[in-house]
Amino acid sequence: MRILPAAAILLTVAGSGYAQADQKIDRMIVDAVETFTTDRLPWADEPILPKGAKSALLVGDPSKAGVFIAYLKFPPNYKIPSHTHPFAEVVTVLTGKLGNGMGEKFDARKGGVLNAGASFALPAGHAHFVWTTDEETIVELIATGPWGIAYADPKEDPRKETK
Repeated sequence: MRILPAAAILLTVAGSGYAQADQKIDRMIVDAVETFTTDRLPWADEPILPKGAKSALLVGDPSKAGVFIAYLKFPPNYKIPSHTHPFAEVVTVLTGKLGNGMGEKFDARKGGVLNAGASFALPAGHAHFVWTTDEETIVELIATGPWGIAYADPKEDPRKETK
């Protein structure tokens, strides 16, 4: 019978620790109640992705340590070449369809298409690529900063000047 009270105390202590951590994260990324709708966001060109992608930062700061959330908007028939990120990411398809494949080279046969409402999670350093079908697609990205992207083939990096 001593096990039950000991377990209750342990859960109470552990639970309060998690609650404090959650409160700390909440204070770091959210200062006020805010609603986000895709038609009212300040979309901007996304320079780390091939031309045509737009992003809107919802909470956090991708250049700093900590969680951030952003929406990414891709045009129809859009491709992001194989790449990796320094931290894990979770991507949820909000509208449209998003192809998702794994590997060092873009090959849509090595992936599948996700519909709105579907998500995928990737560990840090995992080579992957994405594409859209014949419609605009908006995804939610949840990740940890400082964020970055490394293209498997440096020639496909849109930040590099082409001559």
